[in-house]
Amino acid sequence: MKKVLLITVFALGIVGFSNAQELGIRFGDVTGGDVAVDALFSTSKNSVIHADASFGHGGLGLDVLWDFLYRPLGDLPLNWYAGVGPSVFIGDNPTVAGMAELGLSHKIKDIPLSISGDWRPALILVETTDMYFGYFGLNVRYVFK
Repeated sequence: MKKVLLITVFALGIVGFSNAQELGIRFGDVTGGDVAVDALFSTSKNSVIHADASFGHGGLGLDVLWDFLYRPLGDLPLNWYAGVGPSVFIGDNPTVAGMAELGLSHKIKDIPLSISGDWRPALILVETTDMYFGYFGLNVRYVFK
């Protein structure tokens, strides 16, 4: 049963990630491992859905955050963003958490590449109740035009 659920979630994730405006890899702390498939889906001019799927620690980790974009950060070519959303780990020790996100991003001119770094504190609600402040990550994504 666990394998069927895992395959179903993975297949739905691939279909969802195929419609992304930016698609790449997240390095650092993510729910379920140290590397994740990372995608951005535009919802409006000033907001995006930022989703991650990672495999590790005996299961699947999913983070889906609704981020608000703020442009630019002073005179620098950086945009900053903040958002919130759920985080779920499906595996031997399942968890459900509420996660916040605060980050900086930069789209490289003349190359369809985006680089961003963020911090994601999380309030773990299920299996235990705890606060975790250590989720830092670097995202490298291809920008679809």
